[in-house]
Amino acid sequence: MANSDEQRVDPGTIWAVLRRILSENGRDYVGTYAIAISCLVVVALTTAFMAWIMRDVVDEALAKQRGEVIWSIAGAIFLAFFLRGLATYGQAVALAKISNNVVARYQRRLFSHLMELGVGFLGETRSAHLAAQISQNTTGIRDVLNLTITSLARDTLTLIALLGVMIYHDAMLTMLTFLAGPPLILALRYISRRLRSVTREVVNVNSRVYGVMQETLQGISIVKAFTMEDQLRDRIDHLVSEAESRSNRIARLTERTSPLTDTLAGIAIAGILAYAAYQAVYNNVLPGALISFITALLLAYDPARRLARLQVNLERAVVNARMIYEILDVVPHQPDVVDAADLKVTDARIVFENLSFGYGETSPVLHDVSFVAEGGRTTALVGPSGAGKTTIVSLLPRFYDPTGGRILIDGQDIAKVTKSSLRHAIAYVSQHPYLFEGTIADNIRYGRPDATDDEVKEAAKLAYADEFILEQPQGYETPVADGGSSLSGGQRQRLSIARALIRQAPILLLDEATSALDTESEVLVQKALDTAMEGRTVLVIAHRLSTIARAQKIIVMLRGRVAEEGEHGELAGRKDGIYARFLKMQALGLDGDAALELNTVHAGKGDA
Repeated sequence: MANSDEQRVDPGTIWAVLRRILSENGRDYVGTYAIAISCLVVVALTTAFMAWIMRDVVDEALAKQRGEVIWSIAGAIFLAFFLRGLATYGQAVALAKISNNVVARYQRRLFSHLMELGVGFLGETRSAHLAAQISQNTTGIRDVLNLTITSLARDTLTLIALLGVMIYHDAMLTMLTFLAGPPLILALRYISRRLRSVTREVVNVNSRVYGVMQETLQGISIVKAFTMEDQLRDRIDHLVSEAESRSNRIARLTERTSPLTDTLAGIAIAGILAYAAYQAVYNNVLPGALISFITALLLAYDPARRLARLQVNLERAVVNARMIYEILDVVPHQPDVVDAADLKVTDARIVFENLSFGYGETSPVLHDVSFVAEGGRTTALVGPSGAGKTTIVSLLPRFYDPTGGRILIDGQDIAKVTKSSLRHAIAYVSQHPYLFEGTIADNIRYGRPDATDDEVKEAAKLAYADEFILEQPQGYETPVADGGSSLSGGQRQRLSIARALIRQAPILLLDEATSALDTESEVLVQKALDTAMEGRTVLVIAHRLSTIARAQKIIVMLRGRVAEEGEHGELAGRKDGIYARFLKMQALGLDGDAALELNTVHAGKGDA
């Protein structure tokens, strides 16, 4: 497709995702993981030691009442707890450091990847939904790593050490405790399969909730103007209830392991206690070994339970990780070709040669469009809505690639040059100006990051923005509110024009750049644009006669084709020409779009 990116999604099993995460991150954290694992080994060994020493506490200190061993036993217990505390602190800090870095790394990677994807992919995906999904799922990879490391290094080692203590004291009893394993494993496999689909549903519903909230806040003026509060409140209520229901289902599925593991553990511990009591009462066996065994069994319960729930918890984390990889695995549709060269601009002469284009599966928008925008001159695109004007402007910086034909700049096919060099040669002012978080100066400097403060101020003066900027509380350092909401439409547009002017690019694209300005501001900005256009190739989408008349060439578009081409005087003099009728209708007070829409109806298909 011309307007989307190829998506490759092969999430695989839990272990496939785990292998991918480890292959991407494991090597970078070897040192920190070594520290964390060493600390976890100490935690495991000290835990096992606490169970092992219970035999001496019961037999030597209590039953035989040997006072000389009490101090050594007490000192050993104190040392074990001290080392355990240090090790717990060390592993927590080490794993937190890794976790925070992993989240930051994938946030950077996601943003960088999204910047590489085409406008088509981002245009087809709701931005609010995408942002919410990313914010929810980034921690999935962190959780997978943490669960894996803590389970393998802490829980597995602790369980092995405690099992060693149990086997040392009574191998037969140890074997009997394993009888609880098979039914627990079968139950966990069933729960994991059910949990996988429900977790994904919850993530999707929650992302929709956050998406609707974000869109509502961004469009709050429309919401209030059309009294949409009740409709949106009902919609949010429905989505929140849906998310709540699925979250409750996840809780029920996840916690089903608790009664199962507790019941099996209760049976095992009760049986062993009864056996210990029988041995002590009827066979006069000192209880120290059995008490140590029971202590090891009780201490082994928590790591065993965490390991039993590992697949369930991993399943939830892996669902989030998979959804991140689904975004990262979207292959950019417009990569630079092999050995792509930088664009070399001399005259900035643009040739549109037999262009055809359609958005996805929709009907073609452009049909065999050919014209030339001469270097250093202004070419105006005129036509009704849907004629293909904006599409042509979008093809030049390669927001999309044509399905047929090509675009040449100074004889160089733009499909064979680097996108970076192509876009550096272009400055763009859209009909709907957009400002970013930061100060007013920051927003102007986005046009050229290395611009000096004096150059920023000069660009603002050329765009006739300097006066209102200085009236702001902090002048050029005034923070811009969300989307520039604290500024008028005309002020936002003038800042957008200043951003284009400071770029000093040889090609200037204007999408009816003065449409948001009042009459006084339009006159001032038009003077600035006249200065900025000198020596540059300008492609302007225009509806107002004041803008069109300044162009050295006018291209009249109808139904995705070039209907007329020429200078203002030439086209205005054509009897019954489309452009001539457009001028007559404007003289009657119709705006450009309305005039050309009527032209389309009047001209019929023959004019196209």
